[in-house]
Amino acid sequence: MQIGIVGLPFSGKSTLFQTITKTHIDAAALAKSETHQSVIKIPDKRLDKLTEIFNPKKKVNAAIEVIDVVGLQKGETGSTQFTSNFLAKVRTNDALIQVVRLFDNESVPHPEGTINMMRDIDSFETEFIISDMDIIERRIDSIKKQIMKSKDEQLKRELPILEKCYQHLQEETPLREAHLSNDELKLLRSYSFLSAKPMLIALNLDEDHVGDSDNFLNELTKKKLSKNTKALAFFGRIEREMSELSDEEALEFMQEYGIKESSLISVIRESYDLLNLHTFFTFGDVECHAWTLKKGANAQEAAGEVHTDFYNKFIRAEVVHYNDFIEDGSFANAKEKGHWRLEGKEYVVQDGDLIVIRHG
Repeated sequence: MQIGIVGLPFSGKSTLFQTITKTHIDAAALAKSETHQSVIKIPDKRLDKLTEIFNPKKKVNAAIEVIDVVGLQKGETGSTQFTSNFLAKVRTNDALIQVVRLFDNESVPHPEGTINMMRDIDSFETEFIISDMDIIERRIDSIKKQIMKSKDEQLKRELPILEKCYQHLQEETPLREAHLSNDELKLLRSYSFLSAKPMLIALNLDEDHVGDSDNFLNELTKKKLSKNTKALAFFGRIEREMSELSDEEALEFMQEYGIKESSLISVIRESYDLLNLHTFFTFGDVECHAWTLKKGANAQEAAGEVHTDFYNKFIRAEVVHYNDFIEDGSFANAKEKGHWRLEGKEYVVQDGDLIVIRHG
C-alpha cells in the first residue's frame, strides 16, 4: 500500500511526512525538491502481545509506504502550477493525503496570499478532474476509431463506462464520488484516475487552534466530505517536535497541549478505513507477522498475501480470533470452546484473526 502526501508549498506536507515516518530531512534536501519516501511500521498491540506469548525469532509489523510528493511550481501569475511531472507522481499512489494549511506565519507566507481551506482543497480537486477528463476524452476518441475498424467487445464495454465517467467529471465532481460497480471499477483500474483516488484531507493547525480542531473538521464535513473522502486535524509544528521525543515524553507533551491522538495513529486509522483494509496474523516460534488485507477477502486470498504459492495450493485455514485466544488462554481451551476451528477457502477473514494456513 502506497500513500502519497500532497499539498501546496508551505502547507506542512513535508512536516507531516517527517512526523509520521520519524525521519529528518534537512533544509538543503528540501530545497532540492526531491521525492522522499519511507515505510511506516504500523504499531499493533495485538502483535506485541503475540510476540510476548510465542517469543519468535522475528516480529514483522504490517507496513505502509509513504511518499512526500514533490513537483508543484510557481506559475507566471504567482499561483501554484500543477506540472505534468507532479501529476504523474501522484498517479502511482493508492491513496492521497492532502495537507491543507490553516496556520499563520508571516515569515513564510501562503503561496496564494491568504489562508482559505476550501480554496486550497478545490485547487487540487479541479486539477485532478481536468487531468482525468483529458485522458478520458483522448481514450474515447481512440476507442471510437478502433470500433469502426473492428468488433472488439472489450472496447464496446469500455466505451459507455468512460462516457459515464466523463459526464460525471463535467459536473465538477471527482470520480471517487461516482456510483460505479465493481466490474466498472476493475475495468478502470489501469487508468489510475487522480480524482478516483481515496483522499484523506489533513488540516495543519497551530497550537492556538488545539481546542478548535473539531470546528474546522465539522465545517469541512458539511461542505466537502463525501464518498471515499475523510479528514483529520494535526498540529504540524508541535508534532514535529514530539516525533523527536521518547514515547513517554511525547505522551506528556500531548497531554500538556490537549492533543488526543498523534498524527501517526490518526493517519494509519483513517488510511485503513479509506482503503477498506484490516489486519490478520500468522504466528509461531519462528515469526509473528501482521498482514494487511482488504475487508471482505476470503481465507484463500489471505493465504495469497502470505505467499503467492499458497493461493493455488490452499487446502484449509485453522482460525481463532485474537480476542478469543487471549480470553481462552490457550489453543486447547480455544478448541474446547469451539473458537479454534477449520475454515474453507470462502471463509471471510475478520480483523484480528489468527490463521494457520494449510496448503499442498
